[in-house]
Amino acid sequence: MGDSTGIEWTDRTFNPWWGCSRVSTGCKNCYADDNARRWGHDLFHRDGDRRMMSEQYWRKPRTWNREAERTGVPLRVFTASMADVFEDHPLVTAARERLWHLIEETPWLRWQLLTKRPENIATMAPWGETWPDHVWIGTTAEDQRCADERIPHLLRIKALRFLSCEPLVEQINLEPYLGSRRPDTDSRDARISWVITGGESGAKARPMNPDWARNLRDQCRQADTDFFFKQWGTWGPSGRIAIGGNRPGIMLVGDPVDNLGHRTEMIRRGKKQAGRLLDGHLHDAVPSLSPAAR
Repeated sequence: MGDSTGIEWTDRTFNPWWGCSRVSTGCKNCYADDNARRWGHDLFHRDGDRRMMSEQYWRKPRTWNREAERTGVPLRVFTASMADVFEDHPLVTAARERLWHLIEETPWLRWQLLTKRPENIATMAPWGETWPDHVWIGTTAEDQRCADERIPHLLRIKALRFLSCEPLVEQINLEPYLGSRRPDTDSRDARISWVITGGESGAKARPMNPDWARNLRDQCRQADTDFFFKQWGTWGPSGRIAIGGNRPGIMLVGDPVDNLGHRTEMIRRGKKQAGRLLDGHLHDAVPSLSPAAR
């Protein structure tokens, strides 16, 4: 229907408004800010405006809901790539209330709400202890500090919970927050059901050490948690180790791997060429879309 998204772990993207303020190191090279500025909008700071979307745009999720009901296959909808639904900003209060009603009216969509402000979820979302089955709630954990500060807030919400560890800027230990998923366990009872990770894209992107991604993969495997490797980003591994310093288009990352001082070599390839393979494999696990809408 022409509404597909370039984000690999979802089917559609819905942005009820644009704009947000930076809160952590993952925001340093904000792709949404770059995108907004290309359109002439200054939206990504605390006192900035927030761009509201049109009535026609707001009708799209209902169209997607009818499509999903007709096919019998729910559609995942990421909300929002150009904002933070749980930002405490006076200009978005009314639109956020409208979003809750829209979500309740579209049960064939799997609403993926991702925030860097999970401390606001309980007071801003209307569902209290009983969240709809078709709403997934996630937080961004790009480094250990953010993981330790944000995930406990997320774990208080009775819903399918997920993490976006992107852009991954350091090694993270998620073991305290992951839990084994038994076949007879409701996905909402698991601690974290899904982990997405990836490197940074853009002109100022920071390279991701491959060992950080491998470490998250192995933690998820041990806990039987769905793991999704989204991208390397701008910098991808060359498959070589090298000695010396950084030079144009090449950066060395991680600790030395031998007594000669060799480190892992990363090449500035661009997102498309760097690809999505981690040690030669795609990691595309996602939570089940069933049960069907109720």
